[in-house]
Amino acid sequence: MIIGICGGTGSGKTTIARKIVQDVGSINVVLVEQDSYYRNLSDMPLDARHQTNFDHPDSIDSEMLVNHLKRLKNGQSIEMPIYDFKAHVRSGNTDHIDPKPVVIVEGILIFSEPRILSLLDVRVFVDTPDDIRFIRRLQRDINERGRTVESIIAQYFATVRPMHFEFVESSKRHADIIIPEGGQPNVGIEFLCGLIREKLRKEQKEVIQA
Repeated sequence: MIIGICGGTGSGKTTIARKIVQDVGSINVVLVEQDSYYRNLSDMPLDARHQTNFDHPDSIDSEMLVNHLKRLKNGQSIEMPIYDFKAHVRSGNTDHIDPKPVVIVEGILIFSEPRILSLLDVRVFVDTPDDIRFIRRLQRDINERGRTVESIIAQYFATVRPMHFEFVESSKRHADIIIPEGGQPNVGIEFLCGLIREKLRKEQKEVIQA
């Protein structure tokens, strides 16, 4: 089973995904974050990297992400890139990810890529108000990515907000489940955990019967 969790920046996608992994158990669920698959911009000057539109689908190495999801689905391990968000380049290291019965892939643009959509068994959209998302992004980029308030606001108006309406909000129509106000335990998370546990029980039963 591959579960896709989409939503705008700061909507709570990652929090929800990690809560599911925690509740169900990492022995059964693996998390793949789309943010790890930003294109490597090491061949560009640093100033030019800062001007890149990271909210457009072209900023994602979708070929690699699709390939990795297919490998996990086929029971093969992957080496997931580790992205340096301060320098906008891939580090020389990777995360070794072994296949698990359930894969969760989360990111703002996963529903805008048809090849990813076709791999998803369940599509979840985390729907959070714009002001809450902006505040969360502001706090994250200052605390984790060494950004200034001015640069975050400039990027928000230049690319984040327009790309959200063009690619993220419009992709909500593909969702099977919509979770409002992401990041808190709620019925949506409990439902997804129950869905995963039921799949695991069925697979275990089939193995025993075999």
